[in-house]
Amino acid sequence: MRPAASALVTGGFVIMPLLVAAMLVAGVEWAGRRLGDDAAVRRRRAVLVAAGAAAWMVLAALIAASGVLRRFDTVPPPFAFLVLAVLALGFGLSFSPLGTLLVRGLPLWALVGSQVFRFPLELVMHQAAVEGVMPVQMTYTGRNFDILTGISAGVLGWWLTRARVAPSTVALWNVLGLALLVNVVTIAILSTPLFRWYGNDRLNTFVTYPPFIWLPAVLVTAALAGHVLVWRKLKEERASG
Repeated sequence: MRPAASALVTGGFVIMPLLVAAMLVAGVEWAGRRLGDDAAVRRRRAVLVAAGAAAWMVLAALIAASGVLRRFDTVPPPFAFLVLAVLALGFGLSFSPLGTLLVRGLPLWALVGSQVFRFPLELVMHQAAVEGVMPVQMTYTGRNFDILTGISAGVLGWWLTRARVAPSTVALWNVLGLALLVNVVTIAILSTPLFRWYGNDRLNTFVTYPPFIWLPAVLVTAALAGHVLVWRKLKEERASG
């Protein structure tokens, strides 16, 4: 059954993925400008990135609307391929020429600070649990503490603009943020009808419907890619001395 979410929750899961996609396009444009790329090159690149992000969001929404992701009675379930797609896209983007552009063209504070979207996301997820749309274990009142990553990303990003921060400090933040991301993704997977780890009354099926599909397809992908980009940036800065 389709989740009976309020306009606030539904809107949150629409607006935030759109904002994250727009942030990617803006980051690509800014990185190109800082690297001295020609205006025409930057414009063409931004259009291609925007089109690619839109195509992925539309494809994910169509797949969710078809109902195929709710087939947990097959082996392997189609939902498993969504998880693999998120991993492939997150790592693939991070190590692609686009990821290299972002690493070389953006300051470290921007890469860290971009993860601040995880703070308002957790607030929307909490409201979704209050409304019974998503299981409580996936929120900060349950077993998900990813809200700490969103808050600390803003603090650390601001700190990086004000003073020199030890790379080890940024690396530690990145490890903890990635661990919290892995934690909530693991909880989400264990909460599906395939595992039912937390009981039949706390199943995670809402992400198989649009627009909630954009939580894993866009927001989790962005969070994963963000951590990998920070690792690459730290490695590049260490190599350059």
